[in-house]
Amino acid sequence: MAQSFPPMQTVSTGLVVAVVGFFSSFPIVLQGLHAMGASPAQAASGLMSAAIAMGLAAIALSLWYRLPISVAWSTPGVALLAVSAAPAGGFSEAVGAFLCAGALTVLAGAWRPLGRLAAAIPTSLAQAMLGGVLLPLCIVPFKAAVDLPWQALPVILTWFIAGRINRLIAVPAAVLAAAIVVILNAGDNTVLPDRLMAAPVWITPEFSLASVIGIGIPLFIVTMATQNIPGIAVMRSFGFSPDAGRLFSWVGGASILSAPLGAPATCLAAITAAMCSNEDSHPDPDQRYWSAIMGGLFYCLFGVFAVAITGFAAHADPLLMGTLAGVALIGVLANATSAALENQTEREAAILTFAITASGITVFGLGAAVWGLLAGGIAYLVTNRKN
Repeated sequence: MAQSFPPMQTVSTGLVVAVVGFFSSFPIVLQGLHAMGASPAQAASGLMSAAIAMGLAAIALSLWYRLPISVAWSTPGVALLAVSAAPAGGFSEAVGAFLCAGALTVLAGAWRPLGRLAAAIPTSLAQAMLGGVLLPLCIVPFKAAVDLPWQALPVILTWFIAGRINRLIAVPAAVLAAAIVVILNAGDNTVLPDRLMAAPVWITPEFSLASVIGIGIPLFIVTMATQNIPGIAVMRSFGFSPDAGRLFSWVGGASILSAPLGAPATCLAAITAAMCSNEDSHPDPDQRYWSAIMGGLFYCLFGVFAVAITGFAAHADPLLMGTLAGVALIGVLANATSAALENQTEREAAILTFAITASGITVFGLGAAVWGLLAGGIAYLVTNRKN
């Protein structure tokens, strides 16, 4: 029987989950929002609403199902936004695309044919598209090491050394190093934000076919393929039996509710799901859902102070923020590339998807991720027909 208060072990696990989940990827979220045309106030609102949405979703779903359901923002999704061209209608149009991606996620959970279609996208192509999205971002730290060595190199070295001790602390340690660099380079200028607590900013969504196809659908695909579906698989690997369709619909609904406040996508977590589901969370599997609940509470707390985080980040050189985002994504890039090229018969289609996506081209208003997946899909079908 589940107890009515959290075991202390799950409180500490929840804190680690939130620190890893938030501080390992918030620079990428900010980059993605700024690339979509968000103002500083809108970016702070987006970061705040994304953190609170995933926190509340984790709390509600874990309590309702008594399962360790860890929820996250879509790190691959915001990486996609960071390398995509801003829509012609500005951030309002991007918000419309976020809403469409959330609606598709709800539909994928409620209508099985769409869910099966999303799951039927070959893993090699989905991972190749993700790898192509990440490559330009992961190159930035090494460009910054040349152009901004005294700021970028301490961050890179901290990330590398901390990662040798524990991979989970590598990026939070790099964030701390970047904060010290910002303070040391501020001189007599204050780096303290004007406000500590964030205020939500309503963004009225606008819709266009180009943004739906170029941003909304790729955001849905990459989130489903690299977050939602693996998140279910992780929980099942630890002996839990979540209802995939309902969870997809719930996190899609959270995306819809938070999108007008600037949040890109709420989804099931994969890495932090493993942290909540394993024996380190709690020896008793029936108590592990408390880790996801506590993680959700800490996410909400971090979200409330998002404006202070974004205000502090505004004092950093853009290359320094790019360095943080890049080192945070190197591990994801390695995993995506490995998964994309694992199957030899699908390798040609995967590398085609990877190369076109990494090229950053835009044709007919559609971004490289769309064309990469389309070209790779055609190559995949032709190759499989021959075989």
